[in-house]
This record gives sequence, C-alpha cells and structure tokens, in this order.
Amino acid sequence: MTWAPEDTRATNMPGMPAMAQAYARSVNAHGGIRGHRLRVLTCNERNDSVAAAQCAQRAVDEGAVAVVGSYSQYGRSFMSPLEVKGVPFIGGYGASDEEFQSPLSYPVNGGQASLLAGNGRQLAADCKRVALVRPDTIQGDQMPSLLNSGLQSGSRHPAKDIKAPEDGTDYTPQVTHALDEVGADPAVYGRAKAGGRAPGACVAASLGDHTDAFFDAFRRLQEDSPKVRVASVLGSVGQSLVNRSGGTSGPLEGADITGWYPVADDPRWRPMRKVINDYAFDDNRIDPADQGVQTTWIAYTVLRSLIEQLDDAGVTDITSHALQATLDRGERAIDTGGLTPKLRWRDDDMLAVQDFPRIVNGMVTYQVVRNGELVSAQRGFVNVTRTLEGRRTDDY
Repeated sequence: MTWAPEDTRATNMPGMPAMAQAYARSVNAHGGIRGHRLRVLTCNERNDSVAAAQCAQRAVDEGAVAVVGSYSQYGRSFMSPLEVKGVPFIGGYGASDEEFQSPLSYPVNGGQASLLAGNGRQLAADCKRVALVRPDTIQGDQMPSLLNSGLQSGSRHPAKDIKAPEDGTDYTPQVTHALDEVGADPAVYGRAKAGGRAPGACVAASLGDHTDAFFDAFRRLQEDSPKVRVASVLGSVGQSLVNRSGGTSGPLEGADITGWYPVADDPRWRPMRKVINDYAFDDNRIDPADQGVQTTWIAYTVLRSLIEQLDDAGVTDITSHALQATLDRGERAIDTGGLTPKLRWRDDDMLAVQDFPRIVNGMVTYQVVRNGELVSAQRGFVNVTRTLEGRRTDDY
C-alpha cells in the first residue's frame, strides 16, 4: 500500500502513489521481485485524520505486507491499525512524529527534523537575523526549535517565529511581518547605502504546497524593500516553483535549500528516471525532482532488497511478519544506490535524537538556486546528527 493526499487545499503528493504504481509495472514486466509479483494498492489520504486511518485499515483488510513510501501528517491515526496487525511502515515522508517513534516504522530519511536543522546550519553561515514562516499546525509548532538547533551551531540567535495558515492564499501579512522582524528597513538599507540589500537578514519559509503563494507575495513586497536572503527546504520549494516564480529574476535566486537526497540531475537517479520514462512517461503526476517521488523510489528499493534477502534465506512466503523480522535483524545493510547512506534499523543504528528515536539517517544535502537552477551548494552529504542530538525544545 502507498497512500498520499491528492486534490486537497493543503499539501498534495500525487506523485508518490503514481511512482509506486510505475515501480510495480517495471518489476512485474521483468518477472517480479525474484519471481514475486508486486501488487500495489493506493489510497487518497486527503490530509485528513479519518481518511488516513481508513487507508491504514484498508491496507490491513486487503492483506498488504507493508505500507511503503507514503505521506501523512496523521501518524497517530494510521500507525495504530498497522501496529495491531504488525504491518511495517517503510520509508514514509517523515511528516508525522509517529514515523520516528513507532517500532513498526522504518524511515529512510531524517524527516522534517533533519531538513530544518540542516537549513538552520546552512543559514548560520551568513544570517544574523532570521525569520521562519511556518504552518500554524501541530507539526509546524516543532519547526522553530529544529531550525534554531542549526542556527545555534553557528552561534546565531533563534529565528523569529511567524505562524501562517496551512491553506492560505495570500501571505502578505506574514511577508510584511517577516521583513520587519529581520530588519529589512528601506530607511536603513536603502539602495544607495547597501546596494538594495539588507546584509545578514534572512527569511525561511516552509509551507508545503502553499510556499509558492508566500513567495508570490514576497516578490511583490520586495520591490519596495531591500533584498534579503531567502531559504526553504525541498518539498516546499523545488525546481518547478523556481521556474514559476521567475527563475533568475525571481525571489528564489540565491536561495539556500536543504534536501535529503542528491540534486535531481545527479546520475544516481538514472534508474528511477528510466522507470518513469519507460512505465509512466505520460503520467504528469510524477516529477522526478519531487522529494515525495524520490522517497517512494527509495522505499521500494528497500522493499525489493528485503524480498531478495528473504529469497536468499529460502523464504518463499512474503509476509508482514517476515519483512519486519528481516528489518529488525538488519543482517544486511540496504544499499540505495548512493541516494542515502546504507540503511538498517537495529537498535544500534538509531540516533539519540530527542522526540525522534527511530531516525537512522541524519544526512542532508545543501543546495542553492543559481542562475535559475537548483544545484549542489557543496559536494556530498552533510551529517546533522549532532545538531539534532543537541537540540533543545525551548529557546536558548
């Protein structure tokens, strides 16, 4: 089973179930996984707690051996039905706390926690004053302390916390508030004095699908204000948003962006792109640069490896219990083709991160918008494990 919200007023991830279906078509066209045909169920989670629970119950009722590469903020609703029946949750998007707490969850990335901690570290190099614009939700309430943990590593002050409606259409008040908080005053930082820039002033925005509405308002207001550095995380910002917002002349030029995985044009994504081209070439739901699509690909790579391990051990009946036991034993680290570090979920592999004990991958990538393109800001992964482990949930 793979679920994700589609056609909602908040965040939508239609590419995740679409990628799962394309993956199934690909492996089944080549005889399945070691002869096992892969059947993928999909479900619209609707950004709704009741629908999330219904998707999980359907997975149980229809005998799914795992939930793979899915998105939901409502872990409290969907994990319980899976835990009762012992169905592992492999490689979710990391949008809910339960994905990093439940013993039945096996995350492939560090979720929102690693992205925001990494983005804070990325900003700490150049930003003296930071404002964070984030959703006024339970998940959004965690964002300031996570970003601040990264800022703290660079001896910066905490970010100003600016709440915004998750499904807003006009973020003019939040843009104005953010610019005021970081000191982007035209009287102080006028074009003659600072070349039209406010040195050390930075605004980070993480609003999911509605980040584009924020930057629409930001672009309008920036015409009358000094330029400030902007930042976000992949999932809220991607290449398509950079293009829509004006490319090199848009507000995202020069933006600091933190992601989980290598940039979209990295050669390590070629196997995924080939599957998309061969088995979903006309499916416009799938954007190979989308982190939801990428997470789903990685999660199914994990599932494939688990089935191969069971086959090597002579196990022919692929069950949820067999998958869970293989994951927990972790006899063989799972290679995702360099898209993540090698993964396993033994007790010794868990990072000591407050509130997120199931994180096993504390790596992120730093990216930047340069000449209208999202490119690597530095080579390789950045390990934010110590930043997360030293995080304080209160202001410092």
